[in-house]
Amino acid sequence: MQVLQLRVLVLNDNFFQRAMTVNMLRQLGCESVFSASCAQHALHTLHSVGPVDVALCDLRMEGLDSLDFLQRSASSGLVRSVIINSSLAEDVRRAAGKLIPLLGLRMLGELGHPLQFDSLGRLLKNYLNQPKATEGCTRTDLVADEGEVLRAMECGQMETYFQPKINLVNREVSGVEALTRWNHPTRGVVSPVVFMPSLERCNLMDELFFTQFDHGLQLQRHFLRQGTPLNIAFNLQPSQLSSVALVSRIKATLARFRLPGVGVTFELTETGLVEASATCMENLVRLRMMGCRLSIDDFGSGFSSLQRLCQLPFNEIKLDGEFVQTLGDGPRCKAVISSTLALGESLGMTVVAEGIETQAQHLQLLDLGCVHGQGYFFAKPMTQHDLCAWFHSR
Repeated sequence: MQVLQLRVLVLNDNFFQRAMTVNMLRQLGCESVFSASCAQHALHTLHSVGPVDVALCDLRMEGLDSLDFLQRSASSGLVRSVIINSSLAEDVRRAAGKLIPLLGLRMLGELGHPLQFDSLGRLLKNYLNQPKATEGCTRTDLVADEGEVLRAMECGQMETYFQPKINLVNREVSGVEALTRWNHPTRGVVSPVVFMPSLERCNLMDELFFTQFDHGLQLQRHFLRQGTPLNIAFNLQPSQLSSVALVSRIKATLARFRLPGVGVTFELTETGLVEASATCMENLVRLRMMGCRLSIDDFGSGFSSLQRLCQLPFNEIKLDGEFVQTLGDGPRCKAVISSTLALGESLGMTVVAEGIETQAQHLQLLDLGCVHGQGYFFAKPMTQHDLCAWFHSR
C-alpha cells in the first residue's frame, strides 16, 4: 500500500460515520489520521498535534459548528485544505464551498453521504498532485513594501513568464499568455498579489506592461523566424485603458518589432470594466482596428458580463476557472459552461476555459464542446527559456 504523506483530521459527530471515515483514510495510506466529535475537540486536538493538510468536515454540528472551527483553524494556520462531507443539500454544500477559500483555506471538494472510497482517494491525490503554491499567496502574505518593489524593478527581478493556451481537441498550442513573476533573491517566485498593489501605488503599471510587451514580442519574433506564428496575450488594467497615449505607444512598439497587431491579444477583467469611460471605449476600438484581439477575462466572476459583451468589442471569452474547478459538483456548472460556449458560438467569439488541472476536467470540457483551454494540467507559467524548451520537447 502506498503511504500518502498526509495529515488528516476527521470532524464528524456521528460515531459510526467518523470511524468509517478514519478507516477509509488509513486504507488509503494516510500517514497520520486524527478524529474529533465536535469542533471544540477538533481545535484542542490540532493545538496538541499540530497543523493538518486536510480537514474532512461534516457541516451538521451542534454548539461550536464546523464553519466556526474552520474560521478559527484558518486564522491560526492549523488547517491547510478542506473536504466537505455532509448530507446537507447540494446547494448548501456548494455555498459553503465558496466560503472556504475566503477564509484562506484550499477547497479540495465536497462529498455527500455515504462517503465513497474512490472519490475520497481522488481528492487526496489531487491535493498531492497539484502544484505547490510557490508562486501563490496565502493569507499570511503581506503586500510588498513599495521601496522593495522599486528596487526589484530597477534590478530586473520582475520577469515575464508565459503560460500556453491549448487546443483541447488536438493538444496543439493556440497561443501563450504573458504573466509577470517576481524572482525574489530569498523568497523565490513571488505572486503578483504581493507586489501588484505597490506597483499601482507607485504608478509603475505602464512600465511593467511595456517591459512585458517587449519580452512577449521578442518571443513572438523568435517563433516567427522558425516558421511558427504564436499569439501572445497580455493583461491590461482598467487604469491603463484610461490613458490617451496607450494605443499610440502599443502601435509604436509593434512597429519597432515589425509585427502586426493580429498576433496580439489583450485580456481585460470583466470586473475592471464596470463603467467604461469614453477614452477606454476609444482605446478598445482602436486596438481592434489595429487587428488586435480583445478577451474578456474571468468571465462570469462579476455581475455585468453580458452587458460588457454587448457594449465592448471583445472577440474572446475566458471562462473563470472556478467553473472548471467545480465541474464535478453537479449540473449547474456544466449548464453555465454549455451556455457560455453556445453564447460564444452565436457571437462568433472564441471561448477559453481557464484553470484546467486534471484529465477528468479536460475530458468533461471536451464532452461539452469546449475547444480551447489553459491550466496546470497542460503547462504552468514558465520563463521564455523554459517555454522554448517545452515547445521543442513536444
